[in-house]
Amino acid sequence: MSVIIIAAIFIVGFILQIRLMQSPKTALLGNRIGAAFMGAAIIYTIIAYGGMGNASLWLWLVIGGFAGVSLGHVVKMIQMPQMVGMLNGFGGVASALVAIAGSSLFVSGASWYLWLTASLALSVGVLTFTGSMVAAMKLQGIISGKPVNLDESGKLQQILLLIAAVLVLLSTFITGIYTVWVILLIVIAAVYGVIMALRVGGADMPVVISLLNSFSGVAASITGFAVEDPLLVGVGAVVGVSGLILTRIMCRAMNRSLSAVLTGMTTVSNSKKAENLTHVSNSLEEVHEKKTRGTDMGKIINLSKKVIIVPGYGMAVAQAQGKVKDLIDCMEKAGKQVKIGIHPVAGRMPGHMNVLLAEVGIDYDKLYDMDTINPEFENTDLTIVIGACDVVNPSANTAEGTPIYGMPILEVEKSKNVIVCNLDEKPGYSGVENTLYSMENVITIWGNASETVPGISALIGKSSSPTGRRDEKVDEDLPSIISKAKKVIIVPGYGMAVAQAQGKVKDLIDCMEKAGKQVKIGIHPVAGRMPGHMNVLLAEVGIDYDKLYDMDTINPEFENTDLTIVIGACDVVNPSANTAEGTPIYGMPILEVEKSKNVIVCNLDEKPGYSGVENTLYSMENVITIWGNASETVPTITEAC
Repeated sequence: MSVIIIAAIFIVGFILQIRLMQSPKTALLGNRIGAAFMGAAIIYTIIAYGGMGNASLWLWLVIGGFAGVSLGHVVKMIQMPQMVGMLNGFGGVASALVAIAGSSLFVSGASWYLWLTASLALSVGVLTFTGSMVAAMKLQGIISGKPVNLDESGKLQQILLLIAAVLVLLSTFITGIYTVWVILLIVIAAVYGVIMALRVGGADMPVVISLLNSFSGVAASITGFAVEDPLLVGVGAVVGVSGLILTRIMCRAMNRSLSAVLTGMTTVSNSKKAENLTHVSNSLEEVHEKKTRGTDMGKIINLSKKVIIVPGYGMAVAQAQGKVKDLIDCMEKAGKQVKIGIHPVAGRMPGHMNVLLAEVGIDYDKLYDMDTINPEFENTDLTIVIGACDVVNPSANTAEGTPIYGMPILEVEKSKNVIVCNLDEKPGYSGVENTLYSMENVITIWGNASETVPGISALIGKSSSPTGRRDEKVDEDLPSIISKAKKVIIVPGYGMAVAQAQGKVKDLIDCMEKAGKQVKIGIHPVAGRMPGHMNVLLAEVGIDYDKLYDMDTINPEFENTDLTIVIGACDVVNPSANTAEGTPIYGMPILEVEKSKNVIVCNLDEKPGYSGVENTLYSMENVITIWGNASETVPTITEAC
């Protein structure tokens, strides 16, 4: 089969992947198809170049594969922008290395065409690498997210670009001293990439990530020309073009030119604070004194039938997506229609909000883009803004001369009622005061979204309070049981993951160990939604691996344990697995927590787990149950420690 035809098949596969990833519903399938085609392309390339017997090639392939899988498991969703930035950089440096190695760049006598393409690939690849690494460090907070404008940065970039162009031409048409020119090209491209990324502010990172993604594709495509590989040319071009299209879409969504983004033109507005911006208490009990004076916020929430939730980067920082899921569930149980409106530049990378919300199991059908959701605000009873500022700021329509003027926004102010759950009343990245906060139909609740959003959930009827329902024995027996316990086992489950309560579990363990207790963690092999799910979550918050025990190791210890604390686990600790014949869990090995002297269960409610089998553990004499969100119930145990 012709090399061109094979390359065309792969290119069509990657285009199909991109097409499928345009919709949240098909994004997972698209990602898998892309991974499959990439794997096939790697194998094809190895065979085509006769590398099957190359031991070093396979060694590096295994190392790279292991690194990729490890990162995929360890990196948290909130760190995905950093991950994407890093991968863009890896793509760039790979192209640069291939350009050097594959084109015999240091050998005299190479054709001018080879020199031209190799030099360009080297320059773009190195620029992509250094720019991506700086972008990732900005997103991670290793360096400041603010734009860094050195003196005469623009002129310096122009000079570097001019020198690089001259070097490319010289290396193409003049023979000799290749090594020096190559090193100079690398240095100049590296410095250019660093300066370019430093000049861009953190809030503009979605645009930069898209652009660097495009650069990585361009570098790969040019490298393909250098090594005469049509597959690399075509695939790189697809990545480059799609990245440029996405970059343009992001710029249009921000109403800013690419040059304005890359030059850090985000001058903070000097406009004074709106005089009618009321200072608001951080508590849920004290809200703005406006037309809503005397109106109970709970009444507004409970009377609302149509609700739109607008998430922003503040939600990501607070890792409050699990709380948002709880809020949606509470509202839907109360018969409300809930939709989620997402601004195209919310977050730190394209699709950032979509990824975070999908992570906690929010249906794709609830997610609406700006153009689709905007016409619905005026017919909406309540809009809840969670961690979003500039993208909902009405000043974008009126404040001429400011960075956000003319930027399309989510028109939340048109809703009958608006609740804003932001960290504070300070302006967003643009520096422009948010006039939404002072509008008559708006209630503001300042504070960390992971703490304020549950307060809204608590107002939705009596049964939906996230603070949970406690066993009658809790207040009477809990402190005594915890105080006397010397040996403790903690059993985490998927409920802990959904509540994102692993940090609270870490606090509980620390508290107990300070009190001289021995603490172990028993993990069922199918706890969570993937192998090692609990291990990853617990390791994420710094819990020692030595404390983690598998089922076979921990089961014999329960009968000698003073206290076992179950956090968000149901079927995997259900004694019915031993007796309830004909049920889905009958015969399934479980963690035998019922054998402990005392058991505390911190689950969301008393409902059965995924199997649908009632959990007989809850009614046993040695068991205390505390129903509610684990991120709020676990601290009650810590307080009693």
